[in-house]
Amino acid sequence: MSEFHYYVNGEKHRLYLSAILDLYDRRIVAYTIGDSNNTELVYNMFDFAVKNNPKAHPIFHSDRGYQYTNRTFHSKLVAAGMTQSMSRIARCIDNGPMEGFWGIIKRERYYGKKFNSRKELVDMIENYINYYNNSRLQRKLGVLTPFEKHEEFLKVA
Repeated sequence: MSEFHYYVNGEKHRLYLSAILDLYDRRIVAYTIGDSNNTELVYNMFDFAVKNNPKAHPIFHSDRGYQYTNRTFHSKLVAAGMTQSMSRIARCIDNGPMEGFWGIIKRERYYGKKFNSRKELVDMIENYINYYNNSRLQRKLGVLTPFEKHEEFLKVA
């Protein structure tokens, strides 16, 4: 999960983005945006991902945030047929790719800008995720977009 800020009449507000990144094709599979850094935001994102990918049973990599370490989330993982993977405290190996995405979106669309409404910030995030998945070429994927890499996989599978 990553935090973003926007301003209304000079007052700073927070917005949180929770997302799942597929390690194979680097696609953002699911995301939710909310005003609170809470378990509901993560659960909604996870439920959306499972609903739209019912046959997927991946390893779920995350950090050790309370949203991912509680019994309810563990039950959701088990019910979805997934295994959870978390690195030790102060080691970001499992969550490194997601942290990389947070850096990319912030570097390319957030840092150096001031968002003057929640809508403006939400629109930027949603437009960027669409761009990232469908238009942003990635060298690690053989100069394909994440969606093109995903489509290539589906042809072989």
